Amino acid sequence: MDAQMLGKPIEILLVEDNPGDVRLTAEALRENKFRNKLNVVADGVEAMAYVRREGKYSDAPRPDLILLDLNLPKKDGREVLAEIKTDEDLKRIPVVILTTSKAEEDIFKTYEHHANCYVTKPVELDQFIKVVKTIQEFWFTIVTLPGDLEK
Repeated sequence: MDAQMLGKPIEILLVEDNPGDVRLTAEALRENKFRNKLNVVADGVEAMAYVRREGKYSDAPRPDLILLDLNLPKKDGREVLAEIKTDEDLKRIPVVILTTSKAEEDIFKTYEHHANCYVTKPVELDQFIKVVKTIQEFWFTIVTLPGDLEK
């Protein structure tokens, strides 16, 4: 990815209300070979304020990747995904659903709202860390992403 070649950290927005999953995700990302900056919000209302740079997030960096849980307080991840993917300024940001839900309806609806992929969180610690590392490696070494659209 261009950002990595330029030495710019990868901006990742984690939308997760479970402190344990936040801690594990941060640990997995720290162990990986990529320079990244993890920003965390705990609910869907905060997530939308962050990506729209509203209020206390007015100086927030544009995420290169969003890791989105579905079961969030205030505004659930399904609503957040739908809002992001229908917004002309935001729709190109890759959104990875990272959730405990294995419900077919959730999988179907998130892809219907243009999620970039759907990953079910493993229960085992080692597997969870492996999944997060794999997501990061895939999105920042294999996939070609659009450049910073604000330049």
